[in-house]
Amino acid sequence: MKTRALRQQLPAPAARLAALLACAWLAFAPLAYAQQAEPAYQPRTGDAWLDRHLADINLYAARYPQSFADEISRYYSVPRDYVEAMQQQPSWEAGDIFMACALAQALAQPCRAVVREWSHDHSEGWKGVSRRLQSGPGPVLQRKLRNDVEQSYSRWARPLKK
Repeated sequence: MKTRALRQQLPAPAARLAALLACAWLAFAPLAYAQQAEPAYQPRTGDAWLDRHLADINLYAARYPQSFADEISRYYSVPRDYVEAMQQQPSWEAGDIFMACALAQALAQPCRAVVREWSHDHSEGWKGVSRRLQSGPGPVLQRKLRNDVEQSYSRWARPLKK
């Protein structure tokens, strides 16, 4: 009886349209919310490839924080306690930790010096920090940083996006 009453209230095309709109809303609402809820990570290195991979390193480190800490400690000669402390800081993303330590190694400086420089002023992103620490980002430094990312991805058995 109730079904017949409902059919009489809504014409068939209108009922189908309402159902279709409800399904579409349910399908796309989480995507819209996710885009609004999380601000995009923007390391601003001056290299889109490097920026993209630093953002992906954030995802890797969120899932495997111990492996990430091992990587930074072992391959960038940073005490593990220091890496773990940085991971606990809300103002530091894993991509920033990676970049600070990789940049420090490339410039033959301690990671703490680069961390201090980033903490002091990162309004121009990593490109600005790099410029202040040396004469400019330069192609040699960019290649070195890209190579560091590629080696880490290889050790993590993580596919490298081109």
